[in-house]
Amino acid sequence: MLKIENLHVRYGNIEALHGISLYVKDGEFVALLGANGAGKSTTLMSIMRLLPPVAPVVSKGTISFKGVDLLSVAPHHVVARHGIGLVPEGRRIFGNLTVMENLKIATYARKDSGQISRDYERVFSLFPRLSDRKNQRGDTLSGGEQQMLAMGRAFMCGAGFILLDEPSMGLAPLLMQDLFRVLKELNESGTTVFVVEQNSHIALKYADRAYVMETGYIVMEGSAKELAKNEEVQKAYLG
Repeated sequence: MLKIENLHVRYGNIEALHGISLYVKDGEFVALLGANGAGKSTTLMSIMRLLPPVAPVVSKGTISFKGVDLLSVAPHHVVARHGIGLVPEGRRIFGNLTVMENLKIATYARKDSGQISRDYERVFSLFPRLSDRKNQRGDTLSGGEQQMLAMGRAFMCGAGFILLDEPSMGLAPLLMQDLFRVLKELNESGTTVFVVEQNSHIALKYADRAYVMETGYIVMEGSAKELAKNEEVQKAYLG
């Protein structure tokens, strides 16, 4: 589904990704692990085709999605035509809009009105708290509720492939578990998930496969179960 090969990405004269390669198959739940500054978010921004100065420049390599060269695709078409949704780090919901308005704005390019109605129901069944707060402004929600809204918004864009950047950041352990259980439920119902995460414990618990990134390099990959048992991973990331 997604294939990255020999990807080099830079910010000005500083190279952030040094020829990374990875893939995500249709229907998988894949995690990209690593410390802060390893290049994980840069990888997601490159996939989503976010433009400078917000995002870095791809200087070499390829990113393909279902056989399409994403590097030749306009950023808004990554979502609207190719069905890739992003849950960004820090949630970045529209605080001055209500929960329902945040969800509705994600459907702007969709033509399948019947499915949109069913997707609203799906989001509210996954996140009952959002159903109770449909008319509440985003900036009045708790951090956990804002993360739910960010995830629901990505789903409402019609995405069959969802990228998440540090979804557990700032959340209490029980809420982290709840969010990852929802991700797993979405994944098991057909949504492909690629999550960037510093919390290796929870990521490896729910993912099928994982990659470990250090200073712009992929240094390890394998099944989540294998990596959870790996001594180097345990020492560096699992305490």
